[in-house]
Amino acid sequence: MKNRRIFDSKLTLIPKLMLIIVTFIMSASLSAKKLNIDGNQLALEGYDPVSYFTEQPMKGYPALQIKHNEVVYYFENEENRIAFTQDPEKYVPAYGGWCAWAMLDGDKVEVDPLSYKIINGKNHLYYNGFWGDTLAKWNKKAGKDGEQTLVDAADKEWADLD
Repeated sequence: MKNRRIFDSKLTLIPKLMLIIVTFIMSASLSAKKLNIDGNQLALEGYDPVSYFTEQPMKGYPALQIKHNEVVYYFENEENRIAFTQDPEKYVPAYGGWCAWAMLDGDKVEVDPLSYKIINGKNHLYYNGFWGDTLAKWNKKAGKDGEQTLVDAADKEWADLD
């Protein structure tokens, strides 16, 4: 009888463990949907997130990569990779890597990884293509309304996204 109880408790433990695993996988995939990453979980189209803060955006190398919060980042050199590990939140782009201008309306729009602006120590990315240069639009509106006003509005929209 005692062996039967142990067997029964193990049987009830398996579904509980499965539920925990499924919940973890679902939450990771849901948060990944909020981010601007490709099918391989790669951010910034392979650009080195630290390079935005040093001189100019540079392509990273797959051999120098880090996975942070289920997102893959490539680095141009080992120094940048180390800098990222010491303070990843400093280098992770604002709004999950989506266009800061579009985020003012709560929209997730692809970006040109070479169209960016560091604001308050955070990398803000912008769309630059057929429909226009949103960094130029941001700068024009920031000159009128104030940059912090735009950042606050985009931050609020980002926080409200599912």
